[in-house]
Amino acid sequence: MADLKALADAVIKGDQSAAVEITKAALEEGTPAKSVLHDGLIAGMDVIGGRFKKNEVYIPEVLIAARAMKMAMEFLEPELVKAGVKPIGKCLIGTVQGDLHDIGKNLVAMMLKGAGFEVIDLGVDVKPEKFVEEIKAQGVQVVGMSALLTTTMPGMEKAIKAIKDAGVSAKIMIGGAPVTQGYADKIGADGYAADAASAVDIAKALVA
Repeated sequence: MADLKALADAVIKGDQSAAVEITKAALEEGTPAKSVLHDGLIAGMDVIGGRFKKNEVYIPEVLIAARAMKMAMEFLEPELVKAGVKPIGKCLIGTVQGDLHDIGKNLVAMMLKGAGFEVIDLGVDVKPEKFVEEIKAQGVQVVGMSALLTTTMPGMEKAIKAIKDAGVSAKIMIGGAPVTQGYADKIGADGYAADAASAVDIAKALVA
């Protein structure tokens, strides 16, 4: 049988070629795609997420691990579709209007994908209307908004108001360097995450 612990270790180490080889071998042996995803790739990203939270690893290690997972996913995704394996939730993510910072947002997107979410990334400088339009079009359960500047934080409040006024149902979580739990409460967000690993926990709780 395929060694899915070795696959998790390959993700943790960020070893792209090993992650791809073990994924291919596991599928050829007939290991269910869902097991490869959960017991291999997601298990590895969970370890990285935990270490990231404890400051045992930093952004470069997380990015390298996420890249290894992404390479393996290219082979795994068609098999997951064939097997009818559904993502644990659908998440829309973007940096709010007026803000062009995307490193934190990209990291959150990678970590969410690593946890089994389908992620639609709207990029940076996203207008409130764009959030509303895409929530309606994509039928997402969770929306993640980021801002890195105190001057762009009001963009979150505007976007949340637009979403609520439009009457679309999606849970909203926010994050970014200047953002706090207090601010999240004040503007009516459903969740606040201090870092990318916490964002995954919040998103899971919001879709539960």
